[in-house]
Amino acid sequence: MVVSRHALFAGIAGLLLAQQAGAANRLIEVQPLYQDDRYYRPGSNPETTRVTDKGERVVTNVGQGSIAVYLPPRKTATGAAVIVVPGGGHRELWMDHEGYNVAEYLNAHGIAAFVLKYRLARAPDSSFTIERDALGDLKRALRLVRSQAAGLPVNPHKVGIIGFSAGGQLAALAATRFDAGDAAAADPVERESSRPDFVALIYPGPWPDLKFFADTPPLFLLCGGDDRPEVVTGVTSIYLHARELGIPAELHIYDHVGHGFGLRASNTGPIADWPRQFVDWLAVGKFFEKP
Repeated sequence: MVVSRHALFAGIAGLLLAQQAGAANRLIEVQPLYQDDRYYRPGSNPETTRVTDKGERVVTNVGQGSIAVYLPPRKTATGAAVIVVPGGGHRELWMDHEGYNVAEYLNAHGIAAFVLKYRLARAPDSSFTIERDALGDLKRALRLVRSQAAGLPVNPHKVGIIGFSAGGQLAALAATRFDAGDAAAADPVERESSRPDFVALIYPGPWPDLKFFADTPPLFLLCGGDDRPEVVTGVTSIYLHARELGIPAELHIYDHVGHGFGLRASNTGPIADWPRQFVDWLAVGKFFEKP
């Protein structure tokens, strides 16, 4: 199936008008990343969703990358946009506490959010890879949001990423492996830059040869002190390396907190306030500038 970019954008624009009229649900549209069959490579198994005993949705066997578009009302929009990247060990995606809940919180603070479903390299019988397909989906999401920013309450120069666990691993790779886009590309989306303007790494999975450079975007780093040692030492090392290179970075490590807390109503104590700290960091970093 070939879906025109114009048709998809028209759908988003129409639903946005409905939202401005007072619709309570901030989810505007689910949009595929690739709008041409040449880019569509389904996995060998159909996409499935299971629901945990806590009522949380977990997705696996993603064959087509997509973004769920959450937009704040224009009157409260800050201009900032965040690609939200759930984790799940590259086997599955925990879509609620590391995805949709985060998007709704960001919307409530005037930030556009785009929850990414990416192809999973470690799902059963998967032929996808982390660096080619999952990272490719994240970079494509950044380009896609920028390509449509003019019709949305989004500043194309204030588009960043927040990634959790395996999603944080992808976010770290995106922070170091970006490009300016291909000005000669037939697909206008591919002409856009894949460099995130800021990156939040929330208990990110480690990557062995992660290399930072002076043009790495500002970093927000966060994990629990009782997480796996490689996660705690990983975010600490990233912070110290960033500071050595003069990259703006902020680090939070919460004592007596483990892995995978995300954003849940059941979170208590200081960890329950981490989303507010992220929003404050964006404000201090001057990422709230309307186009």
